[in-house]
Amino acid sequence: MQSMRSLAKRLQKDFPDFRFVTSTEFWWSAREQTIHYDSSASHANTFLLHELSHAILGHRAYLYDIDLIKLERDAWEYAKTKLGDSYKVVIDDSVIQDNLDTYREWLHARSTCPECEATGLQTKQQHYRCLDCGHMWRVNEARLCSLRRYSLDAK
Repeated sequence: MQSMRSLAKRLQKDFPDFRFVTSTEFWWSAREQTIHYDSSASHANTFLLHELSHAILGHRAYLYDIDLIKLERDAWEYAKTKLGDSYKVVIDDSVIQDNLDTYREWLHARSTCPECEATGLQTKQQHYRCLDCGHMWRVNEARLCSLRRYSLDAK
């Protein structure tokens, strides 16, 4: 397996339209066309290819939270089937599923009614309505911070 440093250099050469910047986290900035990566992380090569997949696939913003899970799933599929072989990086399915689980848990937490704990339905960006009790709430971004849910019902 090649080192993270050599993989990052090769990717910079192969994908000159994107910038590759060391960071403390892995993430893709569509606005800056920049892939941020942590070379010291466990499975760093795998996550770097995943973020590159977001870039190649043109992932930008999403309206509904469920769309984020689709973007994540598509990026993992592309990394595994298209980039992994080309760059000799074995992408373990358990790493993919563990990562997707964090998004599934994120979505479940956002869609859980703060009043009755039933599952809600997203009505527009960052807004939910409970299917059981009708309560409505707004959520914060909460991908990189703690989830907050704010009631929209008049009391």
